[in-house]
Amino acid sequence: MRKLVILGGGYGGINILNGLLEEVPDDVQITVVDRNPYHSLKTEFYTIAAGTESDRHSRVDFPTHEQVEYVFDEIEKIDTDSESIVLRGKEDSLSYDYLVIGLGCEDNYHGIEGASQFTESVQTFSAARRAGYRIGNLGAYKNVTVVGAGLSGIEVASEVRESRADLNIRLLDRGETVLKAFDSKIQNYVEKWFHKNGVEVIHGANVEYVEKDGVCNNGICYMNDVTVWTAGVRPNYLVRELPFEKDSQEKVMVNDFYQVPSQQNVYVVGDCASSEHSPSAQLAGQQGEKIADILAAVLNDRVPEAPGEVKLKGALGSLGKNDGFGNMLQKPMTGVLPRLAKSGVLWLSKRH
Repeated sequence: MRKLVILGGGYGGINILNGLLEEVPDDVQITVVDRNPYHSLKTEFYTIAAGTESDRHSRVDFPTHEQVEYVFDEIEKIDTDSESIVLRGKEDSLSYDYLVIGLGCEDNYHGIEGASQFTESVQTFSAARRAGYRIGNLGAYKNVTVVGAGLSGIEVASEVRESRADLNIRLLDRGETVLKAFDSKIQNYVEKWFHKNGVEVIHGANVEYVEKDGVCNNGICYMNDVTVWTAGVRPNYLVRELPFEKDSQEKVMVNDFYQVPSQQNVYVVGDCASSEHSPSAQLAGQQGEKIADILAAVLNDRVPEAPGEVKLKGALGSLGKNDGFGNMLQKPMTGVLPRLAKSGVLWLSKRH
């Protein structure tokens, strides 16, 4: 039996798996390795942190197939020399003939003292649960600071505001405006939403260090009860340790077929693969679909066709449950319509 191992059941990994199920040859065994026994909808982790949705809202059962097995465990090492995976809970390593690496990203703390120790995260299910536990247990009028005003930071801050009208919420933004990757119409709309809803936005932020009960920014230390970190990501540490060529963001360089040039039986997807696009669930999902087509050809002894370029369809964000923003039909839009569109995308992804 030929062995295909997929590391990570996120947006890229699940699309690769689903795309292969109808074309997997009889002599191929697929093993999916993930720390959780379900596909995690990472784009919804902010709702867990804010306490507005349950765990079940952000997870989907993995598909069942007679040629697919699942290993729910933590990965200790990816050994590309011996073509095996070392797992924390198993004595024997997991060997592979073909490998897909889709382990996603983790917070980038930029070397800031105390950031990894004293902040909460929304990068994993368990981290989002911890953040939700801490925020939910705060007493009235306590202080929450969100560091980083990209899409994740905006959604966390706005959802916490919807969940807890009594809390004092502060958003630290390094730039001159929130959501620097979006159109100015959206930036202005979101700024006004925060002002209207009592979320303090501080621009030009430069976090110097973080303490258990405070965040020090530009010489001013703000007393704080919970700090949520959303100020950038980097590839999973297991990927950063691999002996492959990487770009300036520590992502693995791949060829047009998402293969590692020096080991073409290894494919990389999503946040771990070098790309001209910023990390997103949409990017990982589209890459996953393309890799599924490539692997289906390879495993069935066909010559794979060049996958072509990824064509992203824009981005959507929420401001609580009834408001939102996004690029739709190549136009910036705000209000109820993009929020409904985001809910629709989530509904479809759960039923894929």
